[in-house]
Amino acid sequence: MRRILSMALLALLTAQAFADTQRSRLLATGAVTTVEGNAGGGIVPMAVIAGYGAREEVGGTAFISRVKVPDYDLVSAGGAWGWRNRLEVSLADQRLEHPTLSAALGVTDQTIRQSVAGIKLRLAGDILYTAYPQVSLGLNYKKNHDFLIPSAAGALRDSDTEAYVAASKVYLGGFFGYNLLLNGVARYTRANQTGLVGFGGDRNDKREWLGEASAGVFYNRHWLIGAEYRQKPDNLSFASEDDWHTAFIAWFPNKTIAVTAAYVDLGEVATLADQDGWYLSVQGSF
Repeated sequence: MRRILSMALLALLTAQAFADTQRSRLLATGAVTTVEGNAGGGIVPMAVIAGYGAREEVGGTAFISRVKVPDYDLVSAGGAWGWRNRLEVSLADQRLEHPTLSAALGVTDQTIRQSVAGIKLRLAGDILYTAYPQVSLGLNYKKNHDFLIPSAAGALRDSDTEAYVAASKVYLGGFFGYNLLLNGVARYTRANQTGLVGFGGDRNDKREWLGEASAGVFYNRHWLIGAEYRQKPDNLSFASEDDWHTAFIAWFPNKTIAVTAAYVDLGEVATLADQDGWYLSVQGSF
């Protein structure tokens, strides 16, 4: 955990060092960073490309996020690089602490670590400047490094690749005069709890298309208030998997720093019910 925090702090300081290098895209059009490292919200990616680089520019982000619910504590850190507002490459390192579950199972392991490598390609449109949404195709490769508990739960593999298609659009003045953000995602996956409980299971081992969505209203150019929804699979007979929800507020004081806070409702996670709590993320852009 200390190593992740140190790496993220270094990355954020590096981003701050580039604060005088302003990229061309407008404030907040690079969104924030999901816990899996993709540009988007907290739990749902968007079609936008990380950073503020326009057609002739490159840019990127570094982030650290924490999700705290009664029986789980997830810290995720990493970064993304965007090329000419067309291509995004991202990396994230996640550590999930689960002492309650370990005690219930009678095992000593209390941490699950997962790495996520992502790539996203903008296919068409622009989130602001076209009448139709910006559309992007993304791929994530996920590797679970601590497979004892996932395998005991019935997961069949410790790594996998998933795909998603995202469509995002900001409608200027679209909500009683305020700018409205709408985003939809279709994800092709068999990840249990986003891969933290492995991939596939005894109940289902096939990838399936799942829906995700987010929406928000810009109170002004610096503040975005909204909500997210993420549909989840049900691959394991060991435990049901509930859909995820968040209600968030994001602050963009400038193009260097963004801060997101949210209420999260994860439902039942690995037999432990009522997993609702808070989410906090800090992102630096360069």
